[in-house]
Amino acid sequence: MTTTAYARSEHLRALLWWLPLYLAVALVAIFTTPPIPLHSTRALAVAWDMWVHHQFLVPHINGAPYAQKAPLLFWLIHAGWAAFGVNDVWPRVLMVLIGAAQLILAQVLARRLFPERAWVARTTPWLLLALAFGFLYGLQIMYDGLVAVWVLAAALCLVPRRPRTAPYWIGYALCLGLGLLTKGPVMLVHAVPVWLLGPWWCSRARTQPARWYGYGALAVLGGCAILAAWVVPAIAVSGGAYAHSLVYQQTGGRVVDAFIHQRPFWWYVPWLGVLLFPFVLWPRMWAGILALRRPLAPGLRMLLAWLVPAFVIFSAFSSKQGYYLVPELPAAAIVVAVAIVTLRAGTHAPARSAWLRAWPLALGSFALAALLLALPPLAAGGHLPGHWLHDCARVSAPFGVIYLLLGVFVWLPGRGELRRIASASLLGSAAAYALFALAFTPAFDMRPAAQLLAHAEASGRAIGNVGDYDGQFEFMGRMTRPISNLYGQQALQDFAARHPRGLVLTYPDLLVANDLRYARLVQPYRGVWLAIWDAPTLALLERGQQPPEPAAPTILLPSAGYWRYAGVQ
Repeated sequence: MTTTAYARSEHLRALLWWLPLYLAVALVAIFTTPPIPLHSTRALAVAWDMWVHHQFLVPHINGAPYAQKAPLLFWLIHAGWAAFGVNDVWPRVLMVLIGAAQLILAQVLARRLFPERAWVARTTPWLLLALAFGFLYGLQIMYDGLVAVWVLAAALCLVPRRPRTAPYWIGYALCLGLGLLTKGPVMLVHAVPVWLLGPWWCSRARTQPARWYGYGALAVLGGCAILAAWVVPAIAVSGGAYAHSLVYQQTGGRVVDAFIHQRPFWWYVPWLGVLLFPFVLWPRMWAGILALRRPLAPGLRMLLAWLVPAFVIFSAFSSKQGYYLVPELPAAAIVVAVAIVTLRAGTHAPARSAWLRAWPLALGSFALAALLLALPPLAAGGHLPGHWLHDCARVSAPFGVIYLLLGVFVWLPGRGELRRIASASLLGSAAAYALFALAFTPAFDMRPAAQLLAHAEASGRAIGNVGDYDGQFEFMGRMTRPISNLYGQQALQDFAARHPRGLVLTYPDLLVANDLRYARLVQPYRGVWLAIWDAPTLALLERGQQPPEPAAPTILLPSAGYWRYAGVQ
């Protein structure tokens, strides 16, 4: 066997365990629920609106241009629909494939950065798939996971495979362009600082700075040109309002005085514990971080040139969400792998101390198991505050047993501690998602309401939505006409007058008896309620008048016997 063939076989063997495990767990988990509002249903609504109206250049939702995101993810969804027909299976499989691509690319990057430390590359995908936030986020139809793929690919272009030393600048430009087409200019925050700081970690950048920065600048311009190839015709088609929203509101409007998700500068600091769970509770990781010594290896410097600027820049931005840092998780996983390798390479006794084992994780799993097992008797005694815990109590006991077993699995001594933690975290995250699905799906399942609305649309009825509409019914009902946003009482009254056969959606915080008596459909919806009304009926109630009795009883979901309906007065 040649050296190249042997290396290829070793790379394939490296995928043997973690890749099938991730694919199996992720595919099972992602299909335990229908697409969840608002993120997944909104992405599907945009893709569907573009598809059904044959408007593939400019993303649309509810019949209007959608300037919040660039179109690449929607195009990938369309590619699957063109091959397999319109469905909600392909978009979810796509998300799992994107997650698998992150794992593979992260391992390749770790191998290139630390060729002399094979253990770093072998353990990086285990560490990455174990990050609970990244795994659960990857089950939603969203954009940052795909951005992470392009960021990893861009990093690989800057760290070419030996014996080549020159970066793949054309590939770097292409990856930047694809990232820009996925989520806009934020791609530059993830991928450009590591190039700008090249002399700190790359000998070629130090010895040939003119070439490094010259070709790099051309690559950045090339990536921006790829974005411009879409932006310019999209603006030409959609007009000035779309241009203002795309360029100013969705970019500049999130950097300073954000119109949405405005948070303080320090907001991401506590979020690090969430993003890096479960390893923040693993003492061995912290001991490994403390064991890192100067001078830092070039590969570690490259990762810090990726992580630190991104964290600081995103902290400086006014708009913040935890998932904005998802593209940094692969770099964080490689840093943790390096820290563990460094600790294990040491000969001092503390590196082998039993106190560095995963006992905090095991204790946390035992505590969660105890809570889940205690919920049913607490619910029976009426001691649970709020409806979330009460709903959870109906199905929590089996999951208590699962987390008890996972705690024992993590507690076990012996070799393979990291893989035990990773496997337990992956299975525990999937179990949490399954618990969510069984306990709370009625509050996130839009299919019954979407079917009712689709039937109304097919009958020629107009549909209005009190407040902002986020497309949560558009794909599920395969709807083709816009839903009207109704702001204020007068808008509701005018809509009812214009559309006496119309339907109106409302989202009350609390139900009253008239909701159960006169509405067409009532169901839990996220943290509030969803009610679908005949427009004239709701208009009469809002004016304080008594409407006629409905021809059919209200559809109560998940069932008329759902415990929360008993207390409605």
